[in-house]
This record gives sequence, C-alpha cells and structure tokens, in this order.
Amino acid sequence: MLRSENRQEKQPLHSDKEKQYRVLVADDDKSTRILLNHFLKKMGYLSLEAIDGEECISILEDESIDILLLDINMPKKDGFGVMTYLREKGISLPVIMITALNDIPNTVKCIKMGAYEYLTKPLDVDRLQIVMRNAISETKLHDTVSQLKKELLSKEIFKNITGESASIKQSMEQALQVMETDLNVLIIGESGTGKELFAQAIHEGSKRKNGPFISVNCAAISHELAESLLFGHSKGSFTGANNDHEGFFEQADKGTLFLDEIGDMNADIQAKVLRAIQEKKIRRVGEKSERSIDFRVISATHWDFSRALDGNSFRDDLYYRLEEFPLYLPPLRDRKEDIPALAQHFLEEFCSANNLKHLSFTPEAFEEMIEYHWPGNVRELKNAIQRSAISCKRSEEITSIMRHMGGHFRKNDKQIRTLDACAPLKTVVRKEKIQSLEEMERHAIEEAYKACEGNPTKTAQVLGIGRATLYRKLKKFGLN
Repeated sequence: MLRSENRQEKQPLHSDKEKQYRVLVADDDKSTRILLNHFLKKMGYLSLEAIDGEECISILEDESIDILLLDINMPKKDGFGVMTYLREKGISLPVIMITALNDIPNTVKCIKMGAYEYLTKPLDVDRLQIVMRNAISETKLHDTVSQLKKELLSKEIFKNITGESASIKQSMEQALQVMETDLNVLIIGESGTGKELFAQAIHEGSKRKNGPFISVNCAAISHELAESLLFGHSKGSFTGANNDHEGFFEQADKGTLFLDEIGDMNADIQAKVLRAIQEKKIRRVGEKSERSIDFRVISATHWDFSRALDGNSFRDDLYYRLEEFPLYLPPLRDRKEDIPALAQHFLEEFCSANNLKHLSFTPEAFEEMIEYHWPGNVRELKNAIQRSAISCKRSEEITSIMRHMGGHFRKNDKQIRTLDACAPLKTVVRKEKIQSLEEMERHAIEEAYKACEGNPTKTAQVLGIGRATLYRKLKKFGLN
C-alpha cells in the first residue's frame, strides 16, 4: 500500500519538460503495481510493469528505462538476479529496492550490489518522491559529466580533423563508439577524405594507444615481397635474407595494424592475411613454428566491394572479417560548410611551417572554393591552398585559388575535369533546344565513358563520382 501524511496535490518530480521519465515497476504483488502505476502517472511519469524478474530483464533489454522500482522477492528471478544482470551488462540506472521490514539484510546486500536506495512497505509517497527526485538529479549530473568528458576526449582524439558539419560529426561519433572495443574497422571513403587520420584517431582513443600504430599501403606491396613484408622472414630463408626480419603484423603486436587500400591486396596473399587475423598467429618465411601476436586491424578502401566480391577478386570471408564495424567518411562535396575552416587551417599551417607572411582569403575566394566540386577531396583542397600561398607575393589576401589549379579546375558539376589518361571532353551547348537534367547527365556520362575507352575507374575520376555511382548510372541509362 501507499501512504502519505501530506494529501495535497503535488507537482511532477521532474522539471525537464522535454523528457518524460520512464519508470519500470518490477513487483509480483498486483496491488502494489496498481498503486505505484497510479502514483507515477499522476506525477507525470511513463510507467511500465513486470510481474517477475525475468520479465523485468526482458523489458530492460528492449526498452530505455530511467528508474527501476525493484522488489526483492519475486518468482522466476528475484531482485538479486536482476541486480546481477545489471552489473554483468554494465547497465547503469537508479534502482530503488522495494522490501518488507523483515528483509532489510537482503536489501543491504542489494545496496552493495549497486542499488541506489531502498523503501519499505507500505510505501511512503513523500519518501518515494524525495528518493526519485534525488535519483533523477544525480543521473542528470552524471550524464552531464559524462558528456563533458566525452566532448573533451573527442576534441583531443580528433585534434587533427577539422570540421563541424553533421556528416563529419556523425563519422566522429561512430569512431568514438567503436574505438574502445577490439572490433576490426573498415573505413570506406574516396581518396583524400582522411581515412588514415581517422584510423590514427581510433588507435589513440583505444586501449592499445600505448602500443604501435603500423601503417601499411597494400597497393604499394609487390606480390613477390608481400609475404616477407607482412609476416617477416628468418635469416637465410632466401637470397638476400641476411638478417631476421619482423613483418608488419609482428611490428603491430600490442597495437594497431592499419591496412590502407586493402582492396588492392594481391589475391594470393589474402588467404594468409585472413588466417593471421583469425588465429592471431603468423609464421615467418623460412620458419616452421608460429608466433602468437596481439593486434587490432583497421583497414581502409575506396573500392566498391560489391563488384569485387561478385568478380571474386577479393575474398568474401576476408571482407566480412575486416568489416566488423564499417565507418563511412563523407567526400568534401557533401560537407561544404567545413571548407572555410579547412582552408583557413591549411593556410595558417603552411605559412607557419614555411615562415611566410600572414595571409587570408577574400569572401570571393571562399565562395569560389565552396562552389567547386573537389573530386580530390581534402587533399586536393590542401594542395590548392599551398600553391596559392606560394604564388601570393604582393598581396596579403588570396582572391582566388582556382587560377593555380590549371586544367584540373571544374567550376561546377556540369563541367568535366580533364585527365591525362583521357581525351579532352567538350561541353556541347545546343541553343536551339534546352536539355533536361537527365539528358545532360546521360550525355556527360556517355561522352566520358567513350573518351576513357570504357575504363570505369578513369571515367569515374573524370566525372568526379564514385565507381559505385557510375555503375548505377550506366545501368540506368543502358550504357553497359
């Protein structure tokens, strides 16, 4: 039963009008549940109920609960079982024990297990109000402190990554979620989007931060040397092996191995890489025994793996092992609001490193940068700014960076950047007829595809789009 010495109408305990707190009542006594539900709804809470410990755990797994009112003696699983579950799962929420007067020793045991407070039956409404108010206040304070710590950690870890756009913030948030785990991360993004910077940030925020960060460019490893470079070799194992050599996997022991451009890894070596990642063991060339190593893999690619897997050029079992947690990095054209901050950062960094006078951008220069498509992403922006800074001799303001980009400048998506690998493309303008956007898009793709002699990689580079997008467009327009 509920009792109260003050029968006056009370205001809701929570002052946060934007949130309705969710309270779970776990008690096998039906009358107690009814009375508590009536009280909680009257006070403005959203009330849920469970008749035993197993149902309580099931609700905790499926629902977001702010406060748990927990009875000790329940069928199937008692209060101790629920508290054990919370502790094992690392779930932190205020638990207010509901107990009889003769069960205080067990209640104290639950307090030691992490319960916030206990109340005896019959429940005192005034006391319940105070306890719940205090529990909510402490939870909000804890959440605020946790958020501040998270923000400070984020600023430190991502200090080399500039951007406030929603898309880059989302990528940072995902990186924060996975960095404290040991899951293998596959970073997906176009060239120049900062994949290695994110890999380093994940390493710095992980429990392996005091270990080595070994970066390997898979595209630069020749087939003949791949096994030796990755797994090492013993002295005399082949001509020229004058000393024992630690491979990249061994060098990453107790740390992180970053496999950049993983899509370019030779097919013959993929099986051995898969086994090393699965077993956490490697065997040097020329040795019979295996060595156990402890490492985490972060890989990166600009590939469209769906086509690579369909064409059997990349092992699907290796792909799924690497992609335990995929992380997508947006291209610069999808985060144009970050361009001014990035440009200013690169300009100040370059001037400081090269003892150049202080330079700045005019509003027209910023407008020009924002309008440009940036197929080379952040790397292209950085290079363009460095060239502009060198060329800016007389003025302290940079009025344009595009004049220093030569034939690679594309003012907007309707113009097509020329590459040495492809024939120059000319924009055809018909004065007698205005084309629809779809017709213009089809024409541009068709001309680019012909000029690049059907090479999809070069065509995608010319158009400034990803290969997966190009394949979809070719299929849409029947240009296969």
